Amino acid sequence: MAARGLGAVTDPVPFREALGVWLKVGLLSFGGPAGQIATMHRILVEEKRWIGEERFLHALNYCMLLPGPEAQQLATYIGWLLHRTKGGIVAGGLFVLPGFLVMLVLSALYAGYRHLTVVDALFFGVKAAVLAVVVEALLRIARRALKNGFAYALAGASFVALFLFHVPFPLIVLGAAIIGLVASRMAPGLLATNGPGAGGRKAVVDTLIDDNRLTHVEPTATRAIGTLLVWGGIWFAPVILAAAILGGAHVLTAEGIFFSKSAMVTFGGAYAVLAYVAQQAVERYGWLGHGEMLDGLGLAETTPGPLILVLTFVGYLAAYRQPAPFDPMLAGLLGAAMTTWVTFAPSFLWIFLGAPYVERLRGNKAAAAALAAITAAVVGVILNLAVWFALKVLFHEHHDVILGPMRLDLPVPGSIDLAALVLAAAAMVATLRFHVGMLTVLGATALAGLAWRLAF
Repeated sequence: MAARGLGAVTDPVPFREALGVWLKVGLLSFGGPAGQIATMHRILVEEKRWIGEERFLHALNYCMLLPGPEAQQLATYIGWLLHRTKGGIVAGGLFVLPGFLVMLVLSALYAGYRHLTVVDALFFGVKAAVLAVVVEALLRIARRALKNGFAYALAGASFVALFLFHVPFPLIVLGAAIIGLVASRMAPGLLATNGPGAGGRKAVVDTLIDDNRLTHVEPTATRAIGTLLVWGGIWFAPVILAAAILGGAHVLTAEGIFFSKSAMVTFGGAYAVLAYVAQQAVERYGWLGHGEMLDGLGLAETTPGPLILVLTFVGYLAAYRQPAPFDPMLAGLLGAAMTTWVTFAPSFLWIFLGAPYVERLRGNKAAAAALAAITAAVVGVILNLAVWFALKVLFHEHHDVILGPMRLDLPVPGSIDLAALVLAAAAMVATLRFHVGMLTVLGATALAGLAWRLAF
């Protein structure tokens, strides 16, 4: 295909080929948003050349501004660029589907049996590999997003604000955007965007847009209104149906309403929303206990797909424990489906409604500088996620240390998990030094973790 060569692109990406690639992305989307974004970058930007570096980062910046899972939204955005709405649905849907199915099975096992010795042992090893994936992703994104000392300073400030001062994620994004706007006026070259990529080659999407062959990227008021009505209806249809059939007080209706609200405030991904959901689901609704919420996050961290799939686990347990008039297993399935639907349907709305306008902003230098500053700050966000995950994987115990406005979650040195440390180190050497494939590393560490736990 011409997209593989150095010349002009004459044919768009075949939809069948894209379908296979999006399924591959969905199956490989381990490691949280950092690992997932890096996986898409490697496949879509470096290997396939379907989208250029600059447009990839531009789309990522927009997705970071939205509530909900930014990696799934990025997949939806790129799928939409390539194949319109159907492409966005396929890309975003396949990004979630494998993880949803895995979480559904694990939730059923957890609810019905609660004795997951073998599964827990497998996850013990997988977590070590996921840590290596996150570190590799951090390095990959940083190399491409941080072009000078000013960008590094923004990333460092973002990390300090999050890790030491626990500044809300939306304020980090807003502050970075303001810095970018100011910099665009005072020092226009300080936040220069990237070029077309290695070798100066244009990617498929960039060439098609330059040739005016992707007309759906042009925003229109009629299309925007239609998108809002259609996807707003898709979002709320199951909630309205549950309320009409089961009543407003039923757990399925309550889940639909509550998780629709949470979908609009989940800035910063699963970690940012965890405290809010835990407080409401545990203390207000009594759907599950504090320890169970952490169990669910642990399951979500080691399955493909967005980490916010922890909400699938919450939805399953809530309905499983209040099943009437259904069988508990069926009620759990419906609860998981309801929760997942209202969590991810809004992301399709945000992308299909806003992406055409975001594409128009690519020619605006002030907007490009603001988004470039956000990109630099996002590296600090990913570093914060990597450190947080490393502390949870490698240490069993932590304690809070408060120093004025700073609050540190420090590990207890004596609680270090030496087996996890060895597995994580081996996974990092395999990934960073020998460039072993992700699935190979995940499989090897899972088996090693299983052998260790069963033996000791």
